[in-house]
Amino acid sequence: MARFALPALYRDEFRGYTWERLSQDLLAGLTVGAVALPLALAFGVASGATAAAGLVTAVIAGLVIGLLSGAPYQISGPTGAMSAVLIVLAQRHGLQGVWVAGALSGVLLLVIGLLRLGRFIAFIPAPVITGFTSGIALIIAIGQLDNFLGLSTPKAETTALKALGYLRGGLRPDWHAAGLGALVVAAMLLWPKRFNARFPASLLGIILATVLNAVLRWPVDVVGDIPRSLLLDAHLSLGAIPWAEWRAYVSPTLTITALGAVESLLCGAVAANMTGIRLHANQELVAQGLGNLIIPFFGGVPATAAIARSSVGIKAGGRTRLVSVFHALFLLASMFALGGLMGRIPLAALAGVLIVTAWRMNEWESIHFIFGRRFKTAMITFSLTLLATIALDLTEAILIGALLSAAVFLNEIASMHIEVREVDPAKLRQRGIQNAGNCRHVRVAYLTGPLFFGATGAFTEALSHLGDTHALILSMRGVPLIDTSGLQAMADLQSRLTKEGSTLMLAGLGDPILRMLRRGGLLERIGEANVFWSADQAIVEAERRGCAHCARLS
Repeated sequence: MARFALPALYRDEFRGYTWERLSQDLLAGLTVGAVALPLALAFGVASGATAAAGLVTAVIAGLVIGLLSGAPYQISGPTGAMSAVLIVLAQRHGLQGVWVAGALSGVLLLVIGLLRLGRFIAFIPAPVITGFTSGIALIIAIGQLDNFLGLSTPKAETTALKALGYLRGGLRPDWHAAGLGALVVAAMLLWPKRFNARFPASLLGIILATVLNAVLRWPVDVVGDIPRSLLLDAHLSLGAIPWAEWRAYVSPTLTITALGAVESLLCGAVAANMTGIRLHANQELVAQGLGNLIIPFFGGVPATAAIARSSVGIKAGGRTRLVSVFHALFLLASMFALGGLMGRIPLAALAGVLIVTAWRMNEWESIHFIFGRRFKTAMITFSLTLLATIALDLTEAILIGALLSAAVFLNEIASMHIEVREVDPAKLRQRGIQNAGNCRHVRVAYLTGPLFFGATGAFTEALSHLGDTHALILSMRGVPLIDTSGLQAMADLQSRLTKEGSTLMLAGLGDPILRMLRRGGLLERIGEANVFWSADQAIVEAERRGCAHCARLS
């Protein structure tokens, strides 16, 4: 169970741990911390909170979630995807709403992990996740245009309306802010990748923009004071939770929960491919749940595992979850040592970081695969999910994409292939079956696909006109599952054949099919004597029994 997974993970992870590995973890943690610092500040602002809230989130997530994680490589903190959800929530319910929904989602994630339901998160189709990710990237980029351009435009209910507002009104950007933002973008795009591991381009860009602004004293908005404390003045308290308004938080709680689970498990899947170490999904959800339950009471925002930061830790030689701890301690030290300097960072510089991050967070390889190969269903699913993400509530976007994919999937698997053949005894003898007689009233129906509620119509129609048949053999080796509707369709077929003086035989049944037939009482009705390993065996037996039938016809 998930609750007992952690001791075993620790034993495997720290077996043979040495000072050399500790030094590797320390160096990797510092490297991840350097990458996480500008992102924590930026995502805190992008979430509708403050840069300090982003730092607090990264520190507590690094400590709590990192120590309880389902794998040694997971680095959690504020992320771009989560900030896109939170900015909408903050506009509607304020920071209090962000904290309440975050704490409730922590409880829900904890329950999902303890009940070992993590595997159901994987049922969200890939085109839905890709479209949702691209939609979130647009939300982040469009949401940062005000800071990037030094504007102050009216708020909008959705990102689509916000974008239309920019298109309708004449923009008068503050070129000081735009120049600082462009400087950060240029630094992130032009800084050689081989240097990025030693000194992150995002951190370089922020330093350049901050120094330039300090020298030239441009009138641009800056981050402001960074409190030297993990417990921010503005934070969630039990007495302030609006219990009477719980219905208003159902939708955002579900959205944060779904996004947190999907992003964390996706991060684990990517990192598992890099390391060969499997993520314990349910333990990861327990860790995410506890972390997100605690973070709001310190003034932070909901966190998830971050693919970029986890990958940096792995590439920097990190071996254990101490990488997450060291990265958190680095950020905590930065709050105390560099708080004054971080307070002078221009918001336009953070916006530049987020715009580049939004571009990079698109799953371009998946997008090229879907559209390059012209998978029409995936293209439609991706496009509708993306549009729903920027035009509707994010919960609705996930539901629309998932329901669309489910409908397409059911339509495809409902197309059961049924091929009915009349047995030719001469051909059977050519195949070495010597007991075949001369009766031509045995038919075999070869079924391929699941026999469930969506396929029963095709099943009944294909077998409704069999002519003069004394035995019908259903070859079901290609049937992976059967539901109660399928059982009922088979029962109706068996009843009709019995009234017509015919026999229903079954061949090639898998264990799941046999169990369902027994539970439904259908195996007893058909009779064990009419169940065979292969269609050939059933044909031989049907031919032997058919002698009397053939004699009556002659």
